[in-house]
Amino acid sequence: MRLILPLLFGLGGFALLVALGVWQMQRLDWKNGLLAEIEARIAADPIPLPPAPASEADRYLPVAVEGQPAGAPIHVLVSRKGYGAGYRVIAPLATPDGRRIMVDLGIIGTDAKDAPLPMGPYAVTGNLHWPEEVDGFTPDPDMKRNIWLARDVPAMARALQAEPFLIVARTLSPAIGPEPYPVGTAGIPNNHLGYAIQWFGLAAVWLGMTLFLLWRIRRRTI
Repeated sequence: MRLILPLLFGLGGFALLVALGVWQMQRLDWKNGLLAEIEARIAADPIPLPPAPASEADRYLPVAVEGQPAGAPIHVLVSRKGYGAGYRVIAPLATPDGRRIMVDLGIIGTDAKDAPLPMGPYAVTGNLHWPEEVDGFTPDPDMKRNIWLARDVPAMARALQAEPFLIVARTLSPAIGPEPYPVGTAGIPNNHLGYAIQWFGLAAVWLGMTLFLLWRIRRRTI
């Protein structure tokens, strides 16, 4: 009896930890499949811009648009690995069919912030996006200096009087200065393998401690 309860407790804990590790591996397979679907969608052939893009149905949809600059752009402060500080240039474009849209043209250096954009028209291929970069801790934009700290699509649409979606450029013709910084899956977290290793590691430690405890109890009863 002195061995049975610790044995049951130890095996139960071990089974639970292994089950959590297996669940994380299943989540890893699901996430890898989801990322593959997103990457395939991003890289698909572009289509004309839909009449009313929706954030759920049309996220990452590849589109091709043309338009003329329709006002001063918004500058979003960013830090890019291997690039340093810079600004994303969010420009309003007027399309030939009378729409006013927002395009993330790419990144410029901080020294190029006040340089005017060349006249259009621009031909853009990119992906529809609604980046989730705004939380309760993000400061409001500095409107006087035109420095934003997040791509707040609804707020940017109001400021630029544009439709409430963003096209993130993959290619831009002509090359006008900003370096396109297209959407990708690199920013989507996928930590399930690390979590699985942790759970399996804890299971191994738990099993080792259980065996050690059983050995100690057995020694005391001999």
